[in-house]
Amino acid sequence: MPIFIIQGRYSHHAIEGMVARSEDRAPALAKLMESVGGRLLAYYVTFGESDFHVTVEAPDERAMLAALAVAGSGQSINSLSTTLAVPSSDAVKAFAKAKSIASGFKAAGTG
Repeated sequence: MPIFIIQGRYSHHAIEGMVARSEDRAPALAKLMESVGGRLLAYYVTFGESDFHVTVEAPDERAMLAALAVAGSGQSINSLSTTLAVPSSDAVKAFAKAKSIASGFKAAGTG
């Protein structure tokens, strides 16, 4: 299953609510991912530009988009950034494929 890395920022409203009533968001995220056939691999609260970092598996991009739409549809998240993570073994295969097709490609502006 594809692995996705999601980073985001909580809204002021969400942080205010979590301060008033401490909660662990991991169970809710796990349930959301299970509802689209995926699974939560990790959930971290982070410092810096993002307030959280989530790593999940999802069956495909449509399932991931559905989960992101649900997560982002409330008033608790200000921004989301999602990255598809490619295992290094798959990257090696992609680089080998790139080598086999590189000679047939001309870069822009090179004639």
